[in-house]
Amino acid sequence: MTDTPRSLEWIERLVRIDTTSRGSNLELIEVVAEELRRHGVEPDIRPDPTGQKANLLATIPAADGSRTGGVVLSGHTDVVPVDDQEWTSEPFQPEVRDGRLYGRGTCDMKGYLGVIVAALPELTSARLREPVHLAFSYDEELGCLGGWPMVEAIGELGLAPRVCVVGEPTSMRVVRGHKSVNTVHVTFTGVAAHSSLTPQGVNAIEHAARFITAVRGIADGWRADGPHDEAYLVPASTASVNIVHGGIAGNTVPDRCRIELEFRTIDAVDPQQVVDRLRAEAAEIEQQMQAEQPGARVQVDVPAMVPGLDTPTDSPALAMLRDLGLEVAEGKVTYGTEAGQFAGTGIATVVCGPGDIAQAHAADEYVELSQVEECERFLDRLVASLAEDG
Repeated sequence: MTDTPRSLEWIERLVRIDTTSRGSNLELIEVVAEELRRHGVEPDIRPDPTGQKANLLATIPAADGSRTGGVVLSGHTDVVPVDDQEWTSEPFQPEVRDGRLYGRGTCDMKGYLGVIVAALPELTSARLREPVHLAFSYDEELGCLGGWPMVEAIGELGLAPRVCVVGEPTSMRVVRGHKSVNTVHVTFTGVAAHSSLTPQGVNAIEHAARFITAVRGIADGWRADGPHDEAYLVPASTASVNIVHGGIAGNTVPDRCRIELEFRTIDAVDPQQVVDRLRAEAAEIEQQMQAEQPGARVQVDVPAMVPGLDTPTDSPALAMLRDLGLEVAEGKVTYGTEAGQFAGTGIATVVCGPGDIAQAHAADEYVELSQVEECERFLDRLVASLAEDG
């Protein structure tokens, strides 16, 4: 039977704060900020454009006062909704059962955040050779929207960390790669008409169908011809149209159809080139629609482009975590994270955190208490390795 992790109280406190992405995370940010101030660290809190959410960036300086270099511990504060899920306990009232802590966000990823906050006494009392930076973001679940302003703030402040550990659930194994995640919305605007007078209309659904077929063709090409990366469970890049809205009645030519698609690329495929290809396809279909009626149009929006991660095997981040006793996973993972955003600025970045991704987003989400304890031991070893007398 596992002992009670020393960070359990903090994890439970964070889970009780509902930070579902459609709402605010400011209560959690202020709770963490207050704890940082209690330990002599003034956080840099940066609101989003709405003022309803914020990133928190804090630096625990080295013993000589230096704030440059060091290690970033990164995690997101938002969680996915619990709507229409059947839970056996209250999602935002954490509960320990059979060596597991249940609750929304326990696995993804307030377990990791709680371990960090609980370790502030050790972090702030150690005489560090180099600083430790905490980066707690908003809206990761909506497309890593808080990741971009976070890395911009790190650059603006000149912190220049050498290593970043993004604490998504990996069962405390070190992950060095994941695909990019990109969402594209395409709106087809045709001309409505009675279905008995089809030549007078422009059928938005039919033209959207041509675009959907083109997306499937791109995905089929990747699957058949590559490029491939066998480190992934699905070795090729993928694309799929996942939402379609259109039409108002069975006897009316539809003047509007909106589709939402997602594509994920391995490192050998440039996501921007894929977006350019999709835009070109949309422009060609728009010309076909306008040949029927000049007022028809196609609009392409790209709400999110989250870069992939492909950390080299000789990366200092991998070396550091190996030295701290962690296992490096052989494969790469199927889900996306903010790690690619950090890596894109030149920081050696890996993903490693407590919990199994299979429990993330699910009803009765949980993290094994043994995983929390393993994360605590990792952080203890990290602090000891960075201390002047380590």
